[in-house]
Amino acid sequence: MTSNTPPTFTGGRNIAMKVPPHQWEETVRFYRDTLALRELDNPYDTGPQSVGFEFGANRLWIDRVPTISQAEMWLQVTTDDTAAAAELLAAHGVARCDDIEPLGTTSAYWISSPASIVHLISEPDTD
Repeated sequence: MTSNTPPTFTGGRNIAMKVPPHQWEETVRFYRDTLALRELDNPYDTGPQSVGFEFGANRLWIDRVPTISQAEMWLQVTTDDTAAAAELLAAHGVARCDDIEPLGTTSAYWISSPASIVHLISEPDTD
């Protein structure tokens, strides 16, 4: 561990729904037109084509991913110490999966839960 205090974890604000191209437009229309959720400005200029929606206290990002055949849900988990969290997770045998989507930073990374749900481990959002 990088300190004597173990890192703390909490659910983050971001939920990503990774959707194959043949379902993407219909899925976006469902959240935008059928449910009439407020669409968010996309602050990202890299990564997959994505549309975000206000989803209660969370943000739901619907990403168009050509390399998948069915939808997946990815969740954000925040921590006060990403380095200590990486050590703790590794000690518990949690698999890192950073290759699935480059982040362009070393302070956030991807893991997989035992149920194969992808989680982004990052510092809390500042907005």
